[in-house]
Amino acid sequence: MFSESVTQLKHAYASGRTRPLAWRRAQLDALRRLLAKHTQDFIAAETADLGKPAAETVLMELNLVSSEARFVRHRLRSWTARHPQPMPWALQPAAGWTIAEPKGVVLIIAPWNYPVLLALEPLADALAAGNAVCIKPSELAPHTSQLIAELVPRYLDGEAITVVEGGAEETGRLLECEFDHIFYTGGERVGKIVMTAAAKHLTPVTLELGGKSPCFVDSTVNLNVAARRIAWGKFSNAGQTCVAPDYVLATADIAQALAERIALAVTEFYGENPAMSPDYGRIVNDRHFDRLCGLMSDGRVVCGGTVDREARYIAPTVLLGTRPDAPVMQEEIFGPVLPILVVEDVESAIRFIKDRPHPLAAYVFSNRRAVRRAFECQTSSGALGYSLTLAQLLSSRLPFGGVGASGMGAYHGKAGFDTMSHIKTVVSKPQFPDTLQMIYPPLHTVRTALITLLSKLS
Repeated sequence: MFSESVTQLKHAYASGRTRPLAWRRAQLDALRRLLAKHTQDFIAAETADLGKPAAETVLMELNLVSSEARFVRHRLRSWTARHPQPMPWALQPAAGWTIAEPKGVVLIIAPWNYPVLLALEPLADALAAGNAVCIKPSELAPHTSQLIAELVPRYLDGEAITVVEGGAEETGRLLECEFDHIFYTGGERVGKIVMTAAAKHLTPVTLELGGKSPCFVDSTVNLNVAARRIAWGKFSNAGQTCVAPDYVLATADIAQALAERIALAVTEFYGENPAMSPDYGRIVNDRHFDRLCGLMSDGRVVCGGTVDREARYIAPTVLLGTRPDAPVMQEEIFGPVLPILVVEDVESAIRFIKDRPHPLAAYVFSNRRAVRRAFECQTSSGALGYSLTLAQLLSSRLPFGGVGASGMGAYHGKAGFDTMSHIKTVVSKPQFPDTLQMIYPPLHTVRTALITLLSKLS
């Protein structure tokens, strides 16, 4: 079944149907119509899967996919055109240029936490590049997976775009097939499995893997603003966001006040009882719920700490004074638990971050230019945000991707188009005059001197 589906996609790509700009634009337009006409269906599906608030589904998923599809559509002619490049003097007269060509058949393996965004935004980039695509939605968001599988063939080219549902077994069988690019969003453990499978066919991969994204705060900032922005970034989607602030490093003079103001922001956002708030989500399943409950034992609870297993509800929880070796600091939290660790100064915070794997994001709340510069120069992360969180997700003009343990490759806008394309180099030189004869053997002293001079001019 899986090999037949992939073979069909390969035939569709080989036929040339995905290459014309008209086809690409038509698919991107159809993707936007799909989202617009079925907004309520997607809201209902994500509510059933994640308890996700309607506004989050619209603002953080449907709108972002639609915006990406529109952004890349309007730039296709420029991106697919020849881009002339200067040629060295030694080759003159000659011309050189680059051109983007599709890679072929792309496999997109999506996660459950943003099941529409992380399946269909890479799809928009793959379609813009002219590829055939196989989408594998997450089985942990079954209602959304089923809806994607139902709607995609109704709106998009069913011969060149297919959806395969299923769990780990189906994903494994898909990975046995040969693709031209694999795009995976998820955890590091499965990322290694994907990369190992891709290596058998020398298939290029893009991995978006997450990690423990730190947030540093010092006394130079407005704590009320910082607290609200941290709380929003952390507790959106009940903390199940790959670039959410995973933990906070705060200097001793403001750690207590910051924790209290984040707690106040939680009340402002979700009320005295977040369980009753229409704007606060739920944990995806019992396994993740139990895992998160096991991470709440270290540190003083400033707010939250209440749970309801039947409803898979964990209150937005802030822990103050968490130890660096606590269980909550040993893995990506991926839930509504925010530990605050006290550090002596910015140098201590930077050492703490550098001693750990590169995160997908890092956030700095400081008005001191030297502090910002220190984080920019001395730490490595997929993205770096000053005085805000999650913003790198929202722009098609900014590449989005990880580094090291948090992933490889990038997408969004031009970066996504380039990721899903092969940038081919083309060179051309007229036959006459045949200036290349100066580098043909035998290379006597005069020719060698001339070649050396021309190379210095290039």
